[in-house]
Amino acid sequence: MKGKLAQLDTVLYFAVFTPSPKNWWRVVALAFSKSGNGGLYILLALICAVFLEPLGQKFALTAVLAFAIERPLYFFLKKRIARVRPCDCFALKALLTPADKFSLPSGHSAGAWLYAICVIEHLSVPLWPLMLWASGVSLSRVVVGVHYPLDVVVGAMMGIGCASLAIFLVGIL
Repeated sequence: MKGKLAQLDTVLYFAVFTPSPKNWWRVVALAFSKSGNGGLYILLALICAVFLEPLGQKFALTAVLAFAIERPLYFFLKKRIARVRPCDCFALKALLTPADKFSLPSGHSAGAWLYAICVIEHLSVPLWPLMLWASGVSLSRVVVGVHYPLDVVVGAMMGIGCASLAIFLVGIL
C-alpha cells in the first residue's frame, strides 16, 4: 500500500511540476508560495489585534495558539518521516530553494490553511477567497518543485486540525 501511494504521489507530482513552466505560471506559483512564508501572518495578526477590538484580539490569540500547536508538530513530523524532497530525489531543479531538506508535511500548506481557518472563524471574511488563496499556496509548493501532492494534503489537514483545536481552546477560555 505504501509503495502504491508513493507511486501515485510521484505520478501526480509530475502531472503538476514542469521544470520550465511558462513565465506567467512561474510568477503566479512563486507569488502564492511567497505569500505563505509567514510574514504576512504576523503583520495581519498585529494589525487586527490593535485595530479590531475585541474580534481582532481573539483572532490574533487563536492564530498564535494554533501556530504554537502546529510548529512543534510540523518539526517533529518533518524529522520523523524524513521524506526526501522531489527536487532532490529526481535531480530536477526546483524554482526556489527550500529552507530544509525534507518534504512531508508541507509547512506552507499547514500555515496557509491554519491561517485561513482562523481568519474565517473570527473576522467574518468570505470563505471562498481564503480557500482559494490557501489552495493556491498549497498547489504552488508542488508547482515550484519542492513538495509532492501528498505533502501539501497532509500539511493542509494538519493546519485545519491545529486551527480547529485552537478555536475550540480559545472558545472555552
